[in-house]
Amino acid sequence: MPDPALLLDQVVAGYGGAPALDGVSLRVAPGEVVGVVGPNGSGKTTLVRVASRALRPREGRVQVAGVDPYAVRASRAARLVAVVPQDLVPVFSFTVLEVAMMGRSPYRSVWGSSTPEDWARVRAAMELTGVQHLADRPIEELSGGERRRVVLAQALAQDTPVLVLDEPTTHLDLLHVVELLAVVRELAERDGKAVLAIFHDLNLAAATCDRMCVLSNGLVVADGAPEVVLTRDLLAAVYRVDAEVVTNAMTGRPMVALGALPRKAVTPSAAAAAGLPPRRREIPAPER
Repeated sequence: MPDPALLLDQVVAGYGGAPALDGVSLRVAPGEVVGVVGPNGSGKTTLVRVASRALRPREGRVQVAGVDPYAVRASRAARLVAVVPQDLVPVFSFTVLEVAMMGRSPYRSVWGSSTPEDWARVRAAMELTGVQHLADRPIEELSGGERRRVVLAQALAQDTPVLVLDEPTTHLDLLHVVELLAVVRELAERDGKAVLAIFHDLNLAAATCDRMCVLSNGLVVADGAPEVVLTRDLLAAVYRVDAEVVTNAMTGRPMVALGALPRKAVTPSAAAAAGLPPRRREIPAPER
């Protein structure tokens, strides 16, 4: 097995109370796309923050390309991991080109001007994400989907070995979802980037990722190829729903198939029988 580009080893992290991640281990190899899935509150966003040097873990270790990002300066760490957050809320009126050029900040001094390499990286990133025609547009005038592609261009211009995507398809229509995920696959296969992506859509994750890591209550409860991880038992235990898992005829990958009407929820006792930890806080049933 190749050395991981991104390694989380027995990470415990949180925000003062019970840990949001409780002994999580995860590795992403160069050229690999790993999707992290799990219900709301399972620890997905905390994992992104730990991996991107935004939240120091209480215990465990993090390594990116063999370097502890918490032991080096922020500018050095920014050359290791690029992050595409869930959303970009514009504070100032920058143009699309200016936002994309910010991805080159780790390579420049405070007053340093952009080099020919900076411009080449930015142009390539904007072309790959399909935003070159928006170069002079103010970022606040763009749709949510357009902003998402601009932030991806910024991350690509950053030229890091690891790319972390927090729900990358949010705000995108179907065409742009397909295009963006194709870019992600190309970055892994052609450029050898290690990609860690948070998904809410299990079918997109299964169709895109080499491996899926399932979080539940801050624990890794499954990690492996989509066809191994995505099962009816797992959906019942982790998501508390009864659904079928079938094979997508176009991709050969597993796909969650729901009925026309919502299926019954799976009780906590059934989830416990499947060997999964209980929720930290069960939601009481409504009074009749």
